[in-house]
Amino acid sequence: MSAGPARGGGMYGRGFRFLRARWRVLVRLGGWSVLETGQTFLTGYAPARALDEGFLAGRPGVGLGWLGAAAIGVLVGAYGTVRVYAAVAALVEPLRDLLVRRVVERGVREADTGALSGLTQQVEIARDTFAGLVMVSRSFVFTSVGAVVGLASLDPLLLLVVGPPLAAGLGLFTATLRPLARRQEEFLVADEALADGLGRVCPGLRDITAAGAEQRVAADTGRLVDTERRAAYSLAHWSVLRVASLALGGQLPIVLLLACAPWLLARGVTAGALVGALAYVTQSLLPALRNLVHGLGTSGSRLVVVLRRLVREPTRTAPHDTNPPPGPADTTDPADAVRPAAHGLPAHGREAHGPDHSPTLERAAGSGSPTPTRPTTPRLPTAHPLGAPALSLTALSFAYGPAATPVVDRLDLDLAPGAHLAVVGPSGIGKSTLTALIAGLLEPTGGRIRLWGHPVPSPAAAALRVLIPQEAYVHSGTLAENLGHLRQDPVPERELLAAAEAVGLTPLLEALGGPRAAVDPATLSAGERQLVALARAHLSYAPLVLLDEATCHLDPRAEERAERAFANRPGTTLVVVAHRISSARRADRVLLMDGPRTAYGTHDELVRKSPAYRALVGGWTAVPPGRSEPALPLRDPDRVDAVAGPGLAGDRGHVVAHGPVGQAQAPRDLRDGGPLGREG
Repeated sequence: MSAGPARGGGMYGRGFRFLRARWRVLVRLGGWSVLETGQTFLTGYAPARALDEGFLAGRPGVGLGWLGAAAIGVLVGAYGTVRVYAAVAALVEPLRDLLVRRVVERGVREADTGALSGLTQQVEIARDTFAGLVMVSRSFVFTSVGAVVGLASLDPLLLLVVGPPLAAGLGLFTATLRPLARRQEEFLVADEALADGLGRVCPGLRDITAAGAEQRVAADTGRLVDTERRAAYSLAHWSVLRVASLALGGQLPIVLLLACAPWLLARGVTAGALVGALAYVTQSLLPALRNLVHGLGTSGSRLVVVLRRLVREPTRTAPHDTNPPPGPADTTDPADAVRPAAHGLPAHGREAHGPDHSPTLERAAGSGSPTPTRPTTPRLPTAHPLGAPALSLTALSFAYGPAATPVVDRLDLDLAPGAHLAVVGPSGIGKSTLTALIAGLLEPTGGRIRLWGHPVPSPAAAALRVLIPQEAYVHSGTLAENLGHLRQDPVPERELLAAAEAVGLTPLLEALGGPRAAVDPATLSAGERQLVALARAHLSYAPLVLLDEATCHLDPRAEERAERAFANRPGTTLVVVAHRISSARRADRVLLMDGPRTAYGTHDELVRKSPAYRALVGGWTAVPPGRSEPALPLRDPDRVDAVAGPGLAGDRGHVVAHGPVGQAQAPRDLRDGGPLGREG
């Protein structure tokens, strides 16, 4: 916690003022607690007299009378306990109302996003914990008074045996209370920091892999785990002293009473008094001390943490200052490597790219509509091994489980820099799985993948590719912020406009009001979101572009424009998961994924050599007049789609279930057990 001693002192001062203002409730609480003192007194005194003056003296009627008095004391004490609960409620409910009012005021004044949590959880935690502390503290005080008075009434020698260990245990607990509470608070803060960090990291695991930020996120998360571990060890060490204080003050008196029994009896202590002393310790002092140690030692620090948050002073802001000036990015946040994950959006709809820093946007002076400028092309990385293939797959294999049939089986493929590859095949055959493997989102079960000689996954390879999935990711903010998300450096406006023009985003850009216009993702259609994602990828520095049906929501003309924009982008190698025959015809090479009949070549070569490819082309082109392609179903990954294209391997008129990335895939659900062979 950032609150220092001053804040803590202020909080305790407010607590004392709160109690002083309700002194009448405290007096009523103390008055009803006196009945509990009487019950405790009779717990040991009545059995002692019943033995000494009744049963041991041959007067059972007297003994039964004293036991009856003890029973009446229990009933009176129970009535007092009922009235105590009413008094505690009169003390606790005003605290709850005060905290609710404070949370609501701060939530309205500061637009505090944690106000709902404060109302529904933290206030109730404070209320219940405060009530518990009042009950255990009050019970220990009045129970101890009743027991001490009873011991003194039976025989002062009993106090000599019970009193010192009880005082020592209570003193030890009091001495460890402050450091124990401090370490309890440190542990709670460390635990919350770890939970908060994991809450930001876990939804973005796919993007962390895509950004090549595994080591950085693992190191940051490891530091949070180590901090909580050290806090837990420190708390455990001090908790040993809490257990020691309980043993010293509550259990050692029992041992001393039994060990000193001959000495006590020799000095005039009666047998009934000795039994009464044991009753005081076992039935009253030990339970009360145990409740105090566990209640005050654990719940007390928890109450301090919650109250510090609920009653902290509100942040004062200047009038009308709703947009504070931007500050430097926090580079210690594990979620920095995954900016989309910080917005809590689903991972399957994000583009994956290497750079893991948020962009700094260029702010032009003045206002008005952007002026079209000469199109420019972003610079691309050039530090690749000379002569290395842009993409190299060597005996690549992948299965969604140890017992599953491989989706990709010993696939070999080399793509030269600047190549344009279309990946085709029936729904569920593994096209999206292949792009996920190339992007590093999945790790192969066999073989290897290299981008310009760099192994996948690795940070170097992650910086060389960008993946645009079917469900494009658009976050709230300005259009310029969305388009420049994959760039570490400021993106000049002329580059933004050039990329928008290249992929066909210009009409939407103008309709929204220019690059600085705010974007509401919910108001954009699926095709418009894809255009934004395509322009973002076009502005990136990645030389390998993976389009996983990233144009499935665009019409054929818009799709062609977008694909040609990447094909004509200098230094770009393009891999397209095609869902229209036109995409395959535009590509330099086509990879047909069809189980054991995998084939590779140009469109014309495959039409001549591959019956499966001819069947696929026939399925694509056999559409009614007036309707555009595709005939294949969209949304191949993460959906349940019908198999399209007659005559393909695995086409038995059934339904193929292709689960999300990471789920097990049952064997023989895509085809008749045939492996995906090498390229033909």
